[in-house]
Amino acid sequence: MAKAKYDKKNVLVIADTHLPFEQEGYLDFCLEIKKKEKCGTIVHIGDLVDNHSISYHETDPDLWSPAREMEETDKILQKWFKAFPELKLTRGNHDCLVDRKGKTAGLPKRCFRPYREIWNLPNKWEDAFDFEIDKVIYQHGTGLSGKLAHLNAAISNRTSTVIGHCHSFAGIAFTASPRDCIFGMNVGCGINNKELAFAYGKDFPHKPIVSCGVVYNGENPRLFRMPL
Repeated sequence: MAKAKYDKKNVLVIADTHLPFEQEGYLDFCLEIKKKEKCGTIVHIGDLVDNHSISYHETDPDLWSPAREMEETDKILQKWFKAFPELKLTRGNHDCLVDRKGKTAGLPKRCFRPYREIWNLPNKWEDAFDFEIDKVIYQHGTGLSGKLAHLNAAISNRTSTVIGHCHSFAGIAFTASPRDCIFGMNVGCGINNKELAFAYGKDFPHKPIVSCGVVYNGENPRLFRMPL
């Protein structure tokens, strides 16, 4: 019997990975969900890389230099490129740190390489700040916060919306009016909370939720939590 084909209408949404500080096994988990749910479209919701060493926040002196962090990130990226040859990446706030640092230094864009060149993204990896697939908007969620961020994003966009960014509040919420019913989904994150890069959250009451999501036919969202 022939195997069922992957369905382009089934969209796998990979959460914030913050490479090279991702949760061990998260890549395999995402591949497992892709296969199980027959996802023919892949979206990474942003913060593909962490850029901890060039953060505007306090950096950990026991972590790597910028050059070393990029080298370690490159190694892991090769595994992701191989696992997902075709992908849509929504750029997150951590992804944009290089551009922001350039502005801080007062340098024009022509002085810097484009994001996709820095990380050698494959040709079939599209990068943009948002994508619309089957009337659902996929965006990182920069500027949003709290446990209802995904719902607020959908309301602001006037259409169903999927975000990441808020690591500790994975979830799905629907809202209906006389005209329509839309949803917001936060796919959580794919980070290893024990890494020094996330030491800032040691005393936070809400901890990261490692998960990914799937949207079926632009209408039905589902969240998959990774067992840890």
